[in-house]
Amino acid sequence: VQLQASGGGSVQPGGSLTLSCAASKFTLDYYDVGWFRVAPGKEREGVSCIKDKNPSTYYADSVKGRFTISRDNVKNMVFLQMNNLKPEDTAVYHCATGLCETYYWEPDFWGQGTQVTVSS
Repeated sequence: VQLQASGGGSVQPGGSLTLSCAASKFTLDYYDVGWFRVAPGKEREGVSCIKDKNPSTYYADSVKGRFTISRDNVKNMVFLQMNNLKPEDTAVYHCATGLCETYYWEPDFWGQGTQVTVSS
């Protein structure tokens, strides 16, 4: 059972990246899924999540209007489209399963993350 995030990289401020998350040996259909990030010296921050059966989503205030989460249950994958990236978005991003509500996101299982670096 594994979640593998990919798609990170280095971009300039204002740039875009799309993160992907693939699940192996289990089906994402039945789970709320999302992303959180960990930056050096900072606490974990829940970035975004999407519920299993309906399109309800959660976004942290820091990313609202810039990030978009989506899922493809056929491909068993989750995506995070990140636009207008800022230096403060620099972190390791992990995809996770957990409890997702429109006002709350609590991850409880995750895999290795992918590094996103935003700098000029």
